[in-house]
Amino acid sequence: MSERLKGIFTPTLVPLDARGEINEPELRRFISWLIERGVHGLYPNGSTGEFTRFTQEERRRIVQITCDEAGGRVPVLAGAAEANVKETLAACEAYAGMGARAVAIVSPIYFRLSPDSVYAYFSEIARNSPIDVTLYNIPMFASPIDVATIRRLAEFPRIVGIKDSSGDLAFMMRMIAAIRPSRPDFTFLTGWEAVLAPMLMIGCDGGTNATSNALPEVTRKIYELCQAGNYTEAMKWQVRVLELFDAMLNSFEFPDGFRAGAELRGFRFGHGRQPLSNAQERDKTTLASVLHCILSDFGVVDPPAAGCAPRTRDMGQDKIAQVVQEVMAVLDQRGII
Repeated sequence: MSERLKGIFTPTLVPLDARGEINEPELRRFISWLIERGVHGLYPNGSTGEFTRFTQEERRRIVQITCDEAGGRVPVLAGAAEANVKETLAACEAYAGMGARAVAIVSPIYFRLSPDSVYAYFSEIARNSPIDVTLYNIPMFASPIDVATIRRLAEFPRIVGIKDSSGDLAFMMRMIAAIRPSRPDFTFLTGWEAVLAPMLMIGCDGGTNATSNALPEVTRKIYELCQAGNYTEAMKWQVRVLELFDAMLNSFEFPDGFRAGAELRGFRFGHGRQPLSNAQERDKTTLASVLHCILSDFGVVDPPAAGCAPRTRDMGQDKIAQVVQEVMAVLDQRGII
């Protein structure tokens, strides 16, 4: 039996070159850096990896690069969400051949399906997939998977876990209570790092966390502290990560905030596939300055040359304060003040 999935899996961002194509050398460098910084696994073709913005061929290539570069150092959980069962199974077959440990499959998108239809979809995949499957529950974008349906699907040996991005602690507790007694090998992963430590405390096995693109060391630290039962210390780090997560998620067009955070760690991600207005481009530069200050508090980057303004956790106010800080630094340097 394969080792169960656990720990922090990074839903990897994809760097693009000046032509908007996959920047393979930079992606390889980024993957190896994440592994060296201690993430437990990689999750290409997730929401953070903007899988809907790449072609089927590009999605295949992203997984191939990830598996090649990982080289067995960590498991690869490959996003295999496609438009229908036939194409999803073709992706499962392709990723099995590339060496992925398992695939993550989101419920059908666009059409809102009933629980019975969700069950029928996943059960067809479970009967025919050549690779282990984790369910991916992301109710804000796709048909939700309720507890009763998850319990039924857990009867298939090929379905080995679920990634839940609802952030709902009570829902996670209900899932664990319903499934773990009969499937102790079933993996529960949270995709919402705003509550990573609390999820781990209630029995979650790990997370697929976008923040680990920028702060892999700290997301792993929270996991390890919870594994050791040091919940007080874990929550101290959780509160600090929450500020960064909120800033990257809520202040940018998703996932540009996470791309900006990863760029501050020394990578070139280029422009995303989603065009931005001129105002958004200007705003992104200012917001990145605040992210720079937040990351410098963790000691993973040096503070900006202009220094950091006091923060309030209100990104609108913090952005203005940081602009003022930088302007005043320039005026001071020129001897005007």
